[in-house]
Formats: sequence, C-alpha cells, structure tokens
Amino acid sequence: MISFFEQFNPIVQTLMGTGFTWFMTALGAGVVFFTNRYNQKFMDGMLGFAAGVMIAASFWSLLAPAIAMSEGGPLPVWVPAVVGFLLGGVFLRLTDKILPHLHLGASIDEAEGVKTNWHKTTLLVLAITLHNIPEGLAIGVAFGAVAAGMDSATLPGAIALAIGIGIQNFPEGTAVSMPLRREGMSRLKSFWYGQVSGLPEPIAGVIGAMIVLSSRAILPYALAFAAGAMIFVVIEEVIPEAQRNGNNDIATAGGMIGFAVMMTLDVALG
Repeated sequence: MISFFEQFNPIVQTLMGTGFTWFMTALGAGVVFFTNRYNQKFMDGMLGFAAGVMIAASFWSLLAPAIAMSEGGPLPVWVPAVVGFLLGGVFLRLTDKILPHLHLGASIDEAEGVKTNWHKTTLLVLAITLHNIPEGLAIGVAFGAVAAGMDSATLPGAIALAIGIGIQNFPEGTAVSMPLRREGMSRLKSFWYGQVSGLPEPIAGVIGAMIVLSSRAILPYALAFAAGAMIFVVIEEVIPEAQRNGNNDIATAGGMIGFAVMMTLDVALG
C-alpha cells in the first residue's frame, strides 16, 4: 500500500485518502437500503467510537508531529502547537456560530447558527459537514507534511490517519440517512443526503495540503490547527450527542475502543 501511494503527488494522495473517508461515509449511509431499524444504543456507541478516534488522531497524528517539527526553531517548542490548537478551536467556534445546522437527535427549535427557514434535512447535513471539515483538513495537512520532507511526518502515518477517520465516518453516514428515512424520506434521498455530508472532506483536504505545501514554516501551526478543530467538534458535538439518550456507558466504551484503534493504527503504521 505504501509503495502505491508513493508514486503520486501529495494532492493526489490527499484526494485518495479523503476519497476513502467519503466512501466510508457513503457506505454507512447505504445501510438505509437494508433496514428500517435504528438501534440508538449502537449508534451512541459508534458516536463514542468516533470521538475516541478523533481524540487519538489529534494527538498522535497531529499534535505530536507539530511539537517535533518545532524543535530547533526560534520559539519554544510548545508555542506553535498551542497557538495552532487554539486557533483551530476559535475557527470552529466562529463557524459553529455562523453556519446554520442542527445536531442529531435535536428538534428544529434547537437549530444553531444564523437563523434560517431551511429544512431540517439541510440543517442535519450541515451539522455533519461542520464535523467533517477539520477531518479533511487533518488528512490534507498530514500528506502535505510528508511531501514537505518533515522527519516527524511519515506516509504510513498519514495513511493511518485516513484509515482511522474513514472507519469512524461509517456511523456518521448512517446517523444522517437513518433519521431521514424515519421521517418519511425515500431510501434513495436518505442515502443521497447521507453521502453528501462526506463530500466536504476532499475539498478541505486539498485546501489543507495546498496551504502547508506553500510554506514549511506554517506546518506545525497547521497540524495543531486541525487538531484543535477536531477536539472542538468532539467536545462540543460528538460526545454530547453520544450521551444525549442516556447510553453513557455504551458511548464511553465506544470512545475507549475508538481511541485504542486509532492509537494502534498510528503507532503500528506510523
């Protein structure tokens, strides 16, 4: 697999990585073709799993390399990581305040962002879109860091990050398509909206790769920025949604398993 990726430039590598994460989102959305059942406990466990993957990826795939890249620089090694991390959180907070969206399981009256008359379906898809932007950025920045020749960034590590995010995207696709189906939407439309929620990842990935390829100096900040954005999503959105229905123990177990899976992928492959 590694030798296959090596023959492509970082933009193509990013598109391949984020293409996989989109495919996993579409695969999860495709569950709607096979069942009408929506197991809330299972979904809460998978949301917890997604949170665990994102937390582990934020450290092993993003923050740790950012700190390593800062060694020998003009600033203390922790400065780029802290600055980038906080800027990532601020960016997501501003986006969260502006972009109209509706978290899974919430009523239309709980919609966040600028007030609109948009349909609940659109708001649900936008919520997952908001979730997917930092994931796409993280993958693009990771592949861009490899192309920049940074010692702490490896191609296996970037691939591991794409695999981990792709795995946790499966339940996200299901979490969009199944509620839409329960509200009476056709299977095809439910699937369509579910997979559409994953399309921002390739776009954000290419943007992230292009930014870091333009300047090596920005790399530690960009990696930490993606980590901060992902942690913001985990704390503000994923964990509360996973525990909204009282399945705290299941969601927590899913989070522990997700963290362990992503940690294993990154350490074993990276």
